[in-house]
Amino acid sequence: MTTEAIRPAVRHQPWYRVLYLQVLIAIGLGVLVGRFYPDLGRELKPLGDGFIALIKMMIAPVIFCTVVHGISSMGDLKRVGRVGLKALIYFEVVSTVALAIGLIVGEVLQPGHGFNIDPATIDPNSVATYVTKAKEEGIVAHLLGIIPDSYFGALARGDLLQVLLVSILSGFAVAFLGKAGEPISRAVDQAAKMFFGIIRMIVRLAPLGAFGAMAFTVGAYGLTSLWNLIALIATFYLTSILFVLIVLGSIARLSGFSIIRFILYIKDELLIVLGTSSSETVLPQMIQKMEHLGASRPVVGLVIPTGYSFNLDGTNIYMTLATLFLAQATNTHLTIWQELGILGIAIITSKGASGVTGAGFITLAATLSIVPDIPIQSIAILVGIDKFMSECRALTNLIGNGVACIVISRSEGELDKDKLHEAMAHPIELGEALEPGAA
Repeated sequence: MTTEAIRPAVRHQPWYRVLYLQVLIAIGLGVLVGRFYPDLGRELKPLGDGFIALIKMMIAPVIFCTVVHGISSMGDLKRVGRVGLKALIYFEVVSTVALAIGLIVGEVLQPGHGFNIDPATIDPNSVATYVTKAKEEGIVAHLLGIIPDSYFGALARGDLLQVLLVSILSGFAVAFLGKAGEPISRAVDQAAKMFFGIIRMIVRLAPLGAFGAMAFTVGAYGLTSLWNLIALIATFYLTSILFVLIVLGSIARLSGFSIIRFILYIKDELLIVLGTSSSETVLPQMIQKMEHLGASRPVVGLVIPTGYSFNLDGTNIYMTLATLFLAQATNTHLTIWQELGILGIAIITSKGASGVTGAGFITLAATLSIVPDIPIQSIAILVGIDKFMSECRALTNLIGNGVACIVISRSEGELDKDKLHEAMAHPIELGEALEPGAA
């Protein structure tokens, strides 16, 4: 599609009908309700939960259709393997950089210094659920958990890694059929259009979901809960911002685009993530927007869904930074070798943590369960502020996955650079990206 064909799709609407402004207003109202009417704010939790549930309902079928059609339409299976290998190498390198930055910042700024917390005084019951879940999800159990109990069981439960496994196997199976598989590939593509149509209807409820989620967060935890741990929160947000602007910004510049323009391009999705604290709520929209940006559909279909499990930059920064914070807060001395050991463990435990709210906290518990030096019950310190940290994790994860998709597309020679710059200069609205044929 030429850039001239894209421009007419951009329609000017009254400001009150622009979705990202609706979401922004809803977030502000949610903060006010939670602050001045905390009881009412806590009661509004079902609004946020309901919106997230509606989006999650559609994630498994969208990923299935996108990945199956992406692989089967590539034709050359060697190309599929090459794209997959490039993506995994990129994910591993950038994720390791994020983990290392978390360690370095934690060591330099020492946000936990001076807390002098005695682990014996911490109530272990407040984190018993997280600790139990972390211990149950050992590395072997985690790997075996990728295999669903049945083909349709993965789609029914919506486990991201299980859906990816089933989708990749199905995509290869359709590709191996050759000509006989082409009707199946076309049918899957048509089904994807139907699923995106459903999501287009659901996404109009984003302001309501953001309002409920933010009202609950502020009402349940209160803005005052931030002050006791403001040093850690400020350090994490600052580190994430610098990671996006410097690390991802440098990668973007080398790939021929501006990270600031890219952030503005996905501002609708970022605001929804800010309101819901979950990057999964915009996964289907990101797939469409990356295609509209000029990345090829097969590459988008492989990189974006896979990145949601293997390219979690924000979660990685949080894990190492929070681990050092807890060590400093409990006066646990760590040698350089122990810190490098934490880095190695985090490289493994960080894989497969989805964009669901709280997943980063469980992953942190899993990391601490392997590191005996730091008292695992110390994560209770972070319970009250994790919701605020979750927002920053999800935002950073989302930006990182979008950048990865463009980089991999460009490395394959399948990035329309004219379309890329045109789309960034004239961003479409979230609703328009989900219209049939928008991509």
